[in-house]
Amino acid sequence: MVSEADFNADQDFEHAEEGEGQKKKPARWYAVQVASGCEKKVKASLEQRLKTLDVADKVLQIEIPQTPVKKVRKDGTHTNAEEKVFPGYVLIRMTMDDEAWQVIKNTPHVINFVGAEQRRAYGRGRGHVKPMPLGRSEVERIFKQAQEQQPVVKVDMEAGDRISVLSGPFKDFEGEVIEVSPERSKLKALLSIFGRDTPVELEFNQVQKES
Repeated sequence: MVSEADFNADQDFEHAEEGEGQKKKPARWYAVQVASGCEKKVKASLEQRLKTLDVADKVLQIEIPQTPVKKVRKDGTHTNAEEKVFPGYVLIRMTMDDEAWQVIKNTPHVINFVGAEQRRAYGRGRGHVKPMPLGRSEVERIFKQAQEQQPVVKVDMEAGDRISVLSGPFKDFEGEVIEVSPERSKLKALLSIFGRDTPVELEFNQVQKES
């Protein structure tokens, strides 16, 4: 992931190279829009293209910020996974120039850089997008959120679903979900007890969604 050193290195300032009067362009973070579900493909393709096209010194990092997710299956079992913070986007730390821009822009499944649209000087139609770097505070917030986020519980159940109880005092009862509380890993369901619909609180792992 991203360390504090990554932000300190060439992030918001330019520096002169030893023995040269010219200033070296800073490496900045850019957001690149990609085809839905192709974030990992784009990252892998870029990492390969950087080697073959000799621009690895200009593109320093490619990241897909993700947060931990705990998913509850229909049978009540849990699985750990990761969910993208910004689906459809890849973050790239790079020194922007025409060569690096072309390599990234022409990578399969890349749509465009996030930036400001430049109007055409003449004729009709849309102009091109000028890539705009992300601010340091914005990048820090994105990665801090991804690193410190507590696992979010996601369950494949919602109000109105029919469920059957697998364990506990209401084992083998059937009912209807009326409320889901992912943060507590619990739900409320109406169970028919002694001929009356009674709201009962249950753990996710105590129930199974009926197909």
